[in-house]
Amino acid sequence: MDIRTITPEEAYRQCSADELPFETTAEVEELTRYIGQDRALEAVEFGISMRHRGFNLFVIGPEGSGRHTVVQSFINRQAEGEATPSDWCYVFNFDQPHKPVALEFPSKQGPVFRQEMHELIDTLKTTIPTVFEGDDYRAKKRELNENLKQQIDKIYEEMIAKGKAESIAVVRNDQGIVFTPLDDKGRPIDLETFRKQPEDRRKEFEGNIEKLHAALQKTVHQVSILNREAKEQRRQLKKETASLCVAHLIDTLKAKYYTEQGEILHYLNCVEKQLTENVDDFLERLEPQREGLISFVSGPPSFDQYDVNVLVTHEEDGAPVVYEDLPTYQNLHGRIEHQAQMGMLTTKFSLIMPGALHRANGGYIIIDARRLLMEPFAYEGLKRTLRSRKIRMEPVERLLGLMSTVTLEPEPIELNTKVVLIGEPMIYYLLNDYDPEFQSLFKVQADFEYDMERSSVSQQRYASLIAGLARGNELLPLHRTAVARVIEEAARHAGDRKKLSLHIRKVADLIKEADYLARKTNKEHIEAEDIEIAVTASKRRGRRIHDRIFESIEDNIRHIETSGEKSGQVNGLSAVEIGGDSFGFPTRITAVTRPGKGDIVDIEREIELGGPIHSKGVLILGSFLSSRYARRVPLGLQASLVFEQSYGGVEGDSASCAELCALLSSLADAPIRQGLAMTGSISQKGEVQPVGGLNEKIEGFFDVCATRGLTGSEGVIIPASNLRHLMLKKEVVTAIAEKQFFIYLVSTVDEAISLLTGQDAGERDSNGVYPEESINGRVEATLLRFASDLQEFEKGKEQKEEGSEHKIIT
Repeated sequence: MDIRTITPEEAYRQCSADELPFETTAEVEELTRYIGQDRALEAVEFGISMRHRGFNLFVIGPEGSGRHTVVQSFINRQAEGEATPSDWCYVFNFDQPHKPVALEFPSKQGPVFRQEMHELIDTLKTTIPTVFEGDDYRAKKRELNENLKQQIDKIYEEMIAKGKAESIAVVRNDQGIVFTPLDDKGRPIDLETFRKQPEDRRKEFEGNIEKLHAALQKTVHQVSILNREAKEQRRQLKKETASLCVAHLIDTLKAKYYTEQGEILHYLNCVEKQLTENVDDFLERLEPQREGLISFVSGPPSFDQYDVNVLVTHEEDGAPVVYEDLPTYQNLHGRIEHQAQMGMLTTKFSLIMPGALHRANGGYIIIDARRLLMEPFAYEGLKRTLRSRKIRMEPVERLLGLMSTVTLEPEPIELNTKVVLIGEPMIYYLLNDYDPEFQSLFKVQADFEYDMERSSVSQQRYASLIAGLARGNELLPLHRTAVARVIEEAARHAGDRKKLSLHIRKVADLIKEADYLARKTNKEHIEAEDIEIAVTASKRRGRRIHDRIFESIEDNIRHIETSGEKSGQVNGLSAVEIGGDSFGFPTRITAVTRPGKGDIVDIEREIELGGPIHSKGVLILGSFLSSRYARRVPLGLQASLVFEQSYGGVEGDSASCAELCALLSSLADAPIRQGLAMTGSISQKGEVQPVGGLNEKIEGFFDVCATRGLTGSEGVIIPASNLRHLMLKKEVVTAIAEKQFFIYLVSTVDEAISLLTGQDAGERDSNGVYPEESINGRVEATLLRFASDLQEFEKGKEQKEEGSEHKIIT
């Protein structure tokens, strides 16, 4: 078979610096639109423009892809041209003090209204005392008091006259009113004289006094009525006087906010009523009071109820864009703070603090989905808010059922916010499958690409991206050779020579490390050498485990053969990723065959070290054997496969073709060249299918061979469809160019086994028979022999059992 080997150009696609029309990135203009994310940006643009209910966004993309930066920058530009939303304030509820009232104001008017209320109270603090100390109020108050005094005096004079007519003196003193009998000359009678009076005279006096006592009760009642009426008149006078002070100031505010919502006018009417009814608060003075040994001073009257809590105001024009880094329930919906007073926790409406939803109202809020789901009640609270379109502020303790005390219940605020969740694909699909409300609340999916097509045009645009990263992070400009090297590394990150990775964080980190190296040597710009050193240093830092594995191979603790030939043994290739660093290394795969009942034992699966995909690959190769060879007889094979010296889990089907070749080698008794390694999955039709981690796998085997010394017989067999994924390191490319190392492309298992054994695989002739000396012919012959041996064994076993039965009967 004619099996092709790859050329150095196919092993690594270079980016020519001559294709970049600049000397350094200082000459490159920044991108006006993000590259490679057209689909995602179209979805974002649609989502933020669609104002119907439920069209919130869920941005899908891998961590480090720049999704946060891209989305936030895109939304910032959109928000600049939008209207600035309203301000929201909380004010005291005079009817229900535990339920503060929410007021909506035009943009930037919330602080103005608060200042106006402060000025109103400050003005009244001076105006009201001045008016109440004025002559007009004093005269009216004096007139009321004199009228009261005259009415009371008239009542008592009538009482005195009535007593005098009955020879009873009515005396008013500090103890009250005293009745004393009078003699004929109108003089009070003392107690001795009264006792000397005739009995009938004494009884007459006592009867008259009883009558006067009854009249006195009526008089006292009349006086109390007059006092109440006078008190009400004084209160009314005080209220009318206060109203004269308050009304014109409040009317000024009413006129200003007349065109606004009715809630503001209602609040101002309540304030006016409260001020006129509580005018004494402006007239009280500090009066020291002593109680026991502790001196208490009653504080000045509190005017906190007239304060305005500006919950949200917007100093900058445009719609707000809020990114909530810690999306707890309280950080999203706001909280009610408390303060300690006399050993107790108290609160008031001015201690209501806004949440991110309040700050983003009328604009956009960006939340990391993973962090949101990690916070208790946060996701459910957000969904409830989106459903009701109202921001309700409740203590978390109440949600937990741990608090039954009375606290503030602020009036909910209308929500008009576009919510953008950003998360990994797995989170999106899990929510989509298991949360029935998710689809109705997040109807727009913005899926970020992992990579982009690589072409001359896209490489120049990628250079603009690199220039933007350098400027944005205040790094040295990159020389065009350095840019070309970064583009090559981006293709390697993508795992495809025809694509460029859009994992922006990796690219930015690489440039930052190269910038550090360039500044260390006092360079004016970053060169390709700095990029190369940064790549090498980054790999070295994360390769402790890699070095230990390869050390064990060199010390022959981990058995890997790179020379000679052996039957039923092949070098497979494995790739692992640990802590963000990925590398490959060879693994010895062995197969043992003998007659049996058609079982292919995967030892990894039997001991539960093999994953489901690996087990699937083994079952597929079993199906391939039974469908290709000795199809007219049962498959009389007992085989076992194992990854030698594998003490951890094995997953993936990339070794299934190597396992099949090991089986075929064992069945055909055809030795396999140990200088070759192989990767690729197998189909039931014998096709070799592409696999991942190709560059790392090839480089892992190359490192082992290079350490032992290349002889020109070493190489790796890969699926032909994997050619585009090759972006090998410089040492491998050099060895390929010098014909010291080869990479072979195969499409079928026949090509692979022919290359591994150096013998023809063979094809069926017109009679359906493989050539006798071919690999396939020998495999089929072995399987037929196994079936025949198994049949004879079963027949002999049955004859032996029959002979035993005959002996027992005899």
